[in-house]
Amino acid sequence: MILEWFKALSPIWQAFYATCFTWFVTALGAALVFPFKTVNKKVLNIMLGFAAGVMIAASFWSLLAPAIEMAEQSDTPSWIPAVVGFLLGGLFLRLVDNFLPHLHICLSKDHSEGIKTSWQRSILLVLAITLHNIPEGLAVGVAFGALQANLPSASLAGAIALAIGIGLQNFPEGASVSIPLRREGFSRLKSFFYGQASGIVEPISGVLGAIAVIYIKPILPYALSFAAGAMIFVVIEELIPESQMEKHADVATLGAMIGFSVMMLLDVALG
Repeated sequence: MILEWFKALSPIWQAFYATCFTWFVTALGAALVFPFKTVNKKVLNIMLGFAAGVMIAASFWSLLAPAIEMAEQSDTPSWIPAVVGFLLGGLFLRLVDNFLPHLHICLSKDHSEGIKTSWQRSILLVLAITLHNIPEGLAVGVAFGALQANLPSASLAGAIALAIGIGLQNFPEGASVSIPLRREGFSRLKSFFYGQASGIVEPISGVLGAIAVIYIKPILPYALSFAAGAMIFVVIEELIPESQMEKHADVATLGAMIGFSVMMLLDVALG
């Protein structure tokens, strides 16, 4: 019943509801602040590793592979959209990284990045996770927008699998904002609010991504590759280093392997 209703929606509305789901899972993760004031560092590293594994798998199975397949159906050499879009995605995140004030988890305010500001550490932490969520929402939006092109490599099941995978890795991201804020003295409610607010950009970027590929179809392979490049940038620049900072590097790596396997399973089985 629900699936039939979802299938009848336009790709833009599908992208909106799918990214609202990923935002909701971010909120579920942030809600861990109510029963817990702290989280075991080993558990957090496993969750961060899991998130990294999901994003790596999604970047290839759900984004780069379809982009290459779509490019093969045109006169453009198939590698051009994949390489150009991928590098542009990383470059975009690098530029945003340079200007948007933010702070990585487990670092002091002295190590904040972007334009120097007097903003509190809490705001900088929220902005760091918000930065993660832009390419994730974009990836889901582009995947649903691709359905409008009626290409064999773009399927509703594949787009849903991507949304589920992104949602799963959003759970630890929500917790990684709210629990540190609680530890710094914020109330549980305020910590939860900031944690879930970090995911609000996903419906926005998701809808924009869907609209872009629907109305400018030639950019579709580039848009898929762009989202992949942006997500890999986040994984290499933030998630993996943060999961490896303490003495639990092995379990973080295991978490990444599990996350990759789960996302690959979802994409291959459903897509």
